[in-house]
Amino acid sequence: MSFLWNKDATLDERVLNYTAGEDYALDARLVRYDVTASLAHAEMLYGAKLLDDADLAALRACLTALAEEHSRGQWRIELADEDGHTALEKRLTQRIGAVAGRIHLGRSRNDQVLAALRLYLRDVIEELRARAASVAAALDELGRREVGTLLPGYTHMQQAMPSSVALWAGGFAAQVRDDAEGLGLAHRRLAQNPLGSAAGYGTPGLPIDREATRSRLGFATTQTPVTAVQLSRGKGEAHLLFEVTLLLQGLGRFATDVLLFYTQEFGFLSIADAFTTGSSIMPQKRNPDVFELIRGRSITAQACLDEVLGLCAKLPSGYQRDLQLLKAPLFRGIDLALETLAILPPAIESIKFHPERIRLDAWIHAAEEANRLVIAEGIPFREAYGRVRENLKR
Repeated sequence: MSFLWNKDATLDERVLNYTAGEDYALDARLVRYDVTASLAHAEMLYGAKLLDDADLAALRACLTALAEEHSRGQWRIELADEDGHTALEKRLTQRIGAVAGRIHLGRSRNDQVLAALRLYLRDVIEELRARAASVAAALDELGRREVGTLLPGYTHMQQAMPSSVALWAGGFAAQVRDDAEGLGLAHRRLAQNPLGSAAGYGTPGLPIDREATRSRLGFATTQTPVTAVQLSRGKGEAHLLFEVTLLLQGLGRFATDVLLFYTQEFGFLSIADAFTTGSSIMPQKRNPDVFELIRGRSITAQACLDEVLGLCAKLPSGYQRDLQLLKAPLFRGIDLALETLAILPPAIESIKFHPERIRLDAWIHAAEEANRLVIAEGIPFREAYGRVRENLKR
């Protein structure tokens, strides 16, 4: 097999299988972003008089057509393509010939993949934030629907102070919104234009206009110096996965409460049959699998974060092929977050509380009683605390 980068030699197919791995399949989600970045790069080359009118027109028309055809499933990236970037350039070459070879002037697959990835992550962050907002809204609606339902508030797994479904759900809703804000913070590292850094050391001798591609692609800044670009790889990805992990850990805690309240011993709530599964052996059972998997997937998100951090931890400067391996945990973490956020609103809607089954401990208002004594009698809190404590012993 021969490739764009390997004209004079034949690659052992076993090397292709190992080095390409799953990268060619993972790149499917980046095709339209690679086209967007490639068009910006072509327009910059045209502005620098490195492409003429005919070159730009041919590249623009063909790249646009390839993106549309890919979105319709008319072609896909194959293992023989190695990756999505090579797949595009090969198809460009097949259609418009030597003109296709002009678009790679002043760039490398290193800055090319980063540009596409950052554009993709920019959109993904907004999708994650929108879905998180839907989860928070569903929690708020649960609180409104159960506005009169009291709950015991727990500390150390013991009834501690009075609470309510509205207060319980509202706390989780506030945290989900806060986590959505955290996701937005990941934009900062991803909003830097990598184009023009090429393989990590710039484009000597070429009048590359990095500001032009920055402006066309909507990046906030251009990443400088060029040597910083490869050193930054994995950081934006890790930041996003960190925020995803925090979000899913919070949702896991919500799921844990739901699972506890769903047990026969508690019986605080029920879940609609459409959101539970049956047992293969016990006819009476309905299993809250959705919430169990939500609880479990928080650790998968953390594992994705750990993998990304570990991959970059001891690398030397410059590009290393290890960096290719960032995509799998990154995309896996993103996908499980999107799936979890999508299932939660209807799952929350399926919950119904049963106030008649919820029993509050007789002394759950003890802290409130101590506060009342302080206000009524002007005594120190510790004295009020002691008096209430003595009453509990009687």
